[in-house]
Amino acid sequence: MRRLRPETRWAYVFLLPWLIGLVIFQAGPMVASLVLSFTEYDLIGSPEFAGTANYARMAEDPKVARAIGNTVFYTLLHVPLAIALALALALVLNRITGRAAGAFRTIFYLPSMTPYVAVGVLFLFLLNGQAGMVNQFLGLFGIEGPQWTTDPDWVLPGIVVMSLWNLGSTTIILFAALRNVPRELSEAAMIDGAGTWQRFRAVTLPMISSALFFVVIINTITSLQMFDQVYTMFFGNQTAQQSYGDAALFYVVYLFQQAFQFLNMGYASALAWGLFLVIAAITLVQVKVGNRLVYYEAEERA
Repeated sequence: MRRLRPETRWAYVFLLPWLIGLVIFQAGPMVASLVLSFTEYDLIGSPEFAGTANYARMAEDPKVARAIGNTVFYTLLHVPLAIALALALALVLNRITGRAAGAFRTIFYLPSMTPYVAVGVLFLFLLNGQAGMVNQFLGLFGIEGPQWTTDPDWVLPGIVVMSLWNLGSTTIILFAALRNVPRELSEAAMIDGAGTWQRFRAVTLPMISSALFFVVIINTITSLQMFDQVYTMFFGNQTAQQSYGDAALFYVVYLFQQAFQFLNMGYASALAWGLFLVIAAITLVQVKVGNRLVYYEAEERA
């Protein structure tokens, strides 16, 4: 440290609280959970070494397969719908100018400030099959709404509908990317006779592809870790849960149950590491594919 320049030493001093927090609250627990994943541990007795038994149990557990299926189904629906809707909202924001622009940006972002538990409770009422506002709205067009929260066939679509409430962050990121698209490129395409859709496809999309790539990765990771809203809506009433069974059982919900309901901390740690490896693999594939499709202006200039 004595050989470092004063500003470098001060940089390490200011980084020290973060580094301590990283070791104590992130890296430390991750290493501990990896060790526990090879044990049988119920929080009461001492951990007992079990080898790879927990990982073998994962492969044979039918609820793990059901939770993975529900999580993947939700992710495949949520990610494209969320990004498409957020992009549409960002395009609307990009057209709003003047004093109203700031107000609309705030309004579009406000839903992201709502606590997840509150969102779960809110949509438990909105999606109520008997008196929910969603079914009342569908009734105006003569459509009989489904039982979103009790019919096993409609539980996952209902969760996807609920997830579209929280698009503020994705919308703002895409809006910022749209603001950075050079106007001269669109104007040049217009002079060449390109229509609105052609300009959007050939100019706008390539210029915001890096932002799109980022939100695809972030939304995928978030979807695979879905927990708060689902647990609030579907796992607080044991009587109602009997009607839809495991239709709302997500991977992280099952992990939580094993850890804090059944006290199978060793098995829960194995589930957590399984999810970590899956997310890492999916992200790696997305990065490999994205590097071929994403346009980076800085690299082009270089």
